[in-house]
Amino acid sequence: METHLPLAGPFAVGTFSAGNGAPFPGLVTGDQVLDLRTVPALRLPDGELTTRALLERWDTTLPLLHAAAESTEGDRFPLADLRVHAPVEPRQILQSGANYRTHVIDLAVAHEPEGGRPAEQVRAEVAAMMDRRAAEDQPYVFIGLPSAVTGPYDDVVIPAWCAKPDWELELAAVIGRPAFRVPADRALEHVAAYTIANDLTARELVFRRDMPEIGADWLRSKNAPTFTPLGPYLVPSAFVSDPGDLQVTLRLNGEVMQDESTKDMIFDVARLVSYVSQTVELLPGDLVLTGSPAGNGMHWGRLLRPGDVMEGTITGLGVQRNRCVAESSRTGTPKAGHPGQDA
Repeated sequence: METHLPLAGPFAVGTFSAGNGAPFPGLVTGDQVLDLRTVPALRLPDGELTTRALLERWDTTLPLLHAAAESTEGDRFPLADLRVHAPVEPRQILQSGANYRTHVIDLAVAHEPEGGRPAEQVRAEVAAMMDRRAAEDQPYVFIGLPSAVTGPYDDVVIPAWCAKPDWELELAAVIGRPAFRVPADRALEHVAAYTIANDLTARELVFRRDMPEIGADWLRSKNAPTFTPLGPYLVPSAFVSDPGDLQVTLRLNGEVMQDESTKDMIFDVARLVSYVSQTVELLPGDLVLTGSPAGNGMHWGRLLRPGDVMEGTITGLGVQRNRCVAESSRTGTPKAGHPGQDA
């Protein structure tokens, strides 16, 4: 499997550490990482420099990052020698459900009980429902927990209670300018960068059997520790010409399971950010996950098992690779990860 994929634009931003050192914000250029703490123009008069601090002043930061990428000042390290952490610590994660047309149809067919409606009837009814949602401009969004985030090369821990762990690779929009009640035609002005998220799901816990009328239980089904691998990097939105035309690909043990364009979204990034901002004030570093395309484990009848390796890519955003481990086999902190390291 390919470990180095071209990034959109001349650089990306991430969070790294060397040995047992503290994590630091870094600028990725090729196979090198510039420690942004050592760039005088980026130093903060008070407080620690983090990727979230960079996002909080993104309008002034981005030109400085361009200059730093072309300069020789500052300390640089080989990327292969560093551990790659999740690129940002979000305060809020907003997750979009049922946002890819083919994915929603496939899941509806997979969840239909034995002896239920014919598959073609399910497909027709779900397609009509999605057309109605699109016309009424009503995305489906719920809240994720930052505690579920893990690094792009760290192990994913399958809890002992989880019977049906599934993958969901997604494009994530990273907020720069605060966004509150912004219209869709201005929403992308508030997106500083894009990254990759894998929004894992315990399928058996999505619907409450004891209270079916209450709907989905997203707390239990999606927020176990390590259930949101994030990264590897933040790719500035200025380098992503069209977030509505990116290829989302997930391989399981080398076999392609998801491979769909973001063109299949029902609601694009701008509409999702605008919709969320009508209720929630989005803050720098927050994530808006845009939903997962067709090809999940429920569709294939093959869910995650310990020892599986997921490799996720999105055009221009790099690659993440996570090995699945059983909860009982996890000891200590996840191993250091970098793009050239075997999972």
